[in-house]
This record gives sequence, structure tokens and C-alpha cells, in this order.
Amino acid sequence: MKVLVVGGGGREHALCWKLAQSRKVTEVICAPGNGGIAKHARCVNVGAEDVDGQLALAKKENVDLVVVGPEAPLVAGLADMLEAEGILVFGPSAKAAMLEGSKTFSKEFMERHGVPTARFTSHTDLTEALAEVEKRGGPCVVKADGLAAGKGVLLCDSVQEAKDAVTSILSDKAFGSAGGQLVIEDYLKGEEASILAICDGADFVTLIAAQDHKAAYEGDTGPNTGGMGAYCPAPLVTDALREKIIDEVIRPSVDGMAEDGVPFKGVLYAGLMIDGDRLNVLEYNVRFGDPECQPLLAMLKSDLAEVLENAAKGQLAGTELEWHEGSAICVVQAAGGYPGAYEKGDEILGLDDAATVEDVIVFHAGTRKDGDKIVTSGGRVLGVTGRGDSVKDARDKAYAACDKISWNGMRLRRDIGHRAL
Repeated sequence: MKVLVVGGGGREHALCWKLAQSRKVTEVICAPGNGGIAKHARCVNVGAEDVDGQLALAKKENVDLVVVGPEAPLVAGLADMLEAEGILVFGPSAKAAMLEGSKTFSKEFMERHGVPTARFTSHTDLTEALAEVEKRGGPCVVKADGLAAGKGVLLCDSVQEAKDAVTSILSDKAFGSAGGQLVIEDYLKGEEASILAICDGADFVTLIAAQDHKAAYEGDTGPNTGGMGAYCPAPLVTDALREKIIDEVIRPSVDGMAEDGVPFKGVLYAGLMIDGDRLNVLEYNVRFGDPECQPLLAMLKSDLAEVLENAAKGQLAGTELEWHEGSAICVVQAAGGYPGAYEKGDEILGLDDAATVEDVIVFHAGTRKDGDKIVTSGGRVLGVTGRGDSVKDARDKAYAACDKISWNGMRLRRDIGHRAL
């Protein structure tokens, strides 16, 4: 079958790499792709958020399955448009994608269906939001309601920090239209982990637990980013805890969407705060996480194309996933300045040397081809992913490959996986 992958980041590189290995797949097309994806797929220059262009491409190429990588085209209704044309698509409808597209929608959904989450209020009025912060009188979390590329969550240790966060979102428009509304919620303590489930509207199959590092700097400090690294499986999530997550979070979420008349097809990503045996959902995503997707697919033994096709057709019942032994870890190499302003167009050196490190694959995120060179074109540039017998083994391999790669201003965190170690 011919598969179209929508997107051009590290997640999409991992998807193309894994789909190209399938015995069922004759060709993978990626739009727009990037400087590394071309090794595994035919790249076509159509933007991920150009939903009309993506629909036209899928029709022109007569593809058998479309896999949508990023959240924005899902929220914009790409899956609905493809389904209306009879094209099989793995990804939720626009209504279902509101689980990620609106923090208020998702919090109200969780409240309605008994999914554990932090106490919250939602605001569009600056005065009311500032009054809520004053009333709380302590640490809280302030979130832009809409899509903000993983950067719209502000952890506030004091009332003044929270007031500044509220003002920056609602008044200063720090996150543009994503901040026309915001959510204020309790500051939860514990350790974060993620469980992703592949869903077909009624049934689902869960992936192994992953942990990512959102903060820009070592020790999980600094501003939030789209993710500076991730690893799996997460030792924090025991077999018993995994069953609890399925029973208290995944199953009621999938069943709740069906009850609301919005069956969920695609990846349901539950970002969790775990404190002992207490669970709370921090957020939903409606697609593979980036960079969690990279180590998860490095660990997956099953035929991804077959699983995603069955999910898109509503035929997941009875599916069980097979996994490699050991662990995998992804270390993000970023442009200097990220998540703030950064340079583009710097030549990346050492990619061929890095490729010689055993059990490592270098997934491209923000790269493009410039003649014979690969140059930087984004904030998160590469996701160097290693697989090994343990987290330490996988990490050692990933960093050995990272040390062979360089460009002007390159930076990375040296403590990815520290929670597991």
C-alpha cells in the first residue's frame, strides 16, 4: 500500500522510517518532509498545515492511507476532509482533536467523564483571571487554551508570577490567538510520564510508557520547550500502575468520546502526573508525541502500517503489540537560543560518522537539504535515538553519536534519562 505521512519533523521521520520497513508498504510519501526523511520516503513540498494541499496530494497520488503527524492539521479538520473523499486516514476528526486544541474543552471533558485531573477555572477576562490568581494565593499553573507548540504552559511559584503569566497571555498575546482564553489549575507535585494509546473509535491498544524532558536546561530547569529528549519504557510505570492508568484514564477517555458522539480514532496521548498511586491527567495530545515517538518506534517490533491501517478501519480488536527488549532514548540536539530566537542555515557536520554508531538512528527534525549539505532549519534540529539493553546502555550510545555531530551554536541536554538512572 501507498502511505502519505503529513508533517516534516522528528516524529514524522520516525514514522516514515518505521512505515518503510513494513511488508505491506510499497511507498511512503512525506509532505513536506525534511533533509533526512528523503532516505525513507519521497518528499513533496506541501506544508503540513495546508489542508487543501494535503487533500489534493492524497487524491493525486491515490494513497491507501494517510497518517497525520502534527496536531494543527487535525484541529483544522484534515481527517474529516480525507474521510469525506473516501480516503483512509489515521488521525482524529476536528471535533475529537479539540482534546488537544482547547484546554478548556479537555478539562471539561475530563470533569464530565470522571477522568482525574487538577482543579481548574477557565477565563477570557483579564480582571477575572487576576482575581482567581489572587484568590488561590499560591503556586498554580497557567495554560494558554489553544495550540502553542508545547510552550503555552507556565508553572508559577508565586501569585506575582501567576499574574505576570495571565497578563502575558491575555493582554500581551504572548501566544497569539492560542491565548484568547486560558486555564488556571492546581500546581500538582509528582513525576510526569506519558501513556499513548492507538484507538479505532471503540477499541485501543496502549504503547509502553515514556517520559520526556520538556525543560530547556539540565536538571529540568528553564522554559518549557517542545521536548529536549525522551526515553522508554519509564520504570516509574509498573505493570500495576499501567493497569490503573488504563482503567482510570484511557478507557474512560475513549468511552467518553464515543458517548459524546465523537469517537476517537488516532493516537490518544495522556500526559500524567504520578504521585505514589495517585494519577492526574495534565493534558491530552491527539497524536504521537515528539520526541516520545522516536524511542517508542525504535522499541516497537510490530508492523506499524498494519496497526495504523486496522485502527483507521475500526478493526483494532484483539491487536497486541510486540516490543524489543531493553530501552530506547532520544536526545534532542537544538539550535542555540531555542526555545527563543535562533539562527537557521548552519551546516550540520558529522552525520555520516554518527550513523556508524551501533543501534543508533539520527532522526531529522529541523533540517533541510542545501545542495550536498544538510543545514539547520528549525529549533529542534535532530533527535539522536539509541536502543540498548538498559536506559544507561541506550543513553551511552545516543550520546556517543551526538558527540560526532556539530554545527555553529548546537546545544543539548546532557542529562536525558536521569530520572530512570
